Amino acid sequence: MNYFAHGHRFVDEPYFLAGTALPDWMNVVDRRTRVRRRHALAHVAHDDPRLAAVARGVVQHHVDDDWFHRTTAFFEVSQQIAAKVGKVIGGDANARPSFLGHILTEILLDASLIASAPRRLDAYYAACETIDPLVVERAVEAISGRRLRQISQWVPLFAAEGFLRDYADDMRLTFRLNQVMRRVGLPLLPDSIVKVLAAARNVVDTRRDELLTHPDGTVTAAA
Repeated sequence: MNYFAHGHRFVDEPYFLAGTALPDWMNVVDRRTRVRRRHALAHVAHDDPRLAAVARGVVQHHVDDDWFHRTTAFFEVSQQIAAKVGKVIGGDANARPSFLGHILTEILLDASLIASAPRRLDAYYAACETIDPLVVERAVEAISGRRLRQISQWVPLFAAEGFLRDYADDMRLTFRLNQVMRRVGLPLLPDSIVKVLAAARNVVDTRRDELLTHPDGTVTAAA
């Protein structure tokens, strides 16, 4: 799952929402620092209720990712998108089609959820704007054992940048994808990747309900 799929149910609980985003924020800020589920569990009853909420959100993130990545729908959709990507950019030693199949499934699931309830995205960002970045910084230190001041700079930037809004437009999404490619050290995508995005959106939209269904049959609430 990506940011919105993880957090849209928790717009009334900003610090829990922050926790659902925190593992992905760390991938941007410092990929070496991990906020793991087992470490977060030790802080879900912290004396500071805001830090405790962040910890619970981190646990929720990992629980959701665990079942999501085990679904048949995720496997099939990501493979289908990877095949479409491969036809445009070709295979290479970096296995970009597989990587892109994975992240595009998650990003386009966000896009589908946002399209169905755009006001919920406004509420998501409004919640982010109320978060005290220093609470998130303390949560990272408590959970990871490392002090990371950069995270307190990233939280307001994330809210201000609003890049989830770009997921609706193929050209802007291509720009955002290339930001990811730079961050992970992979070659940039050609403009021709735009040809894949519309078809990939249709694949995700068609199977959105399946992607949001836990293997036990429980359906994760849509936006």
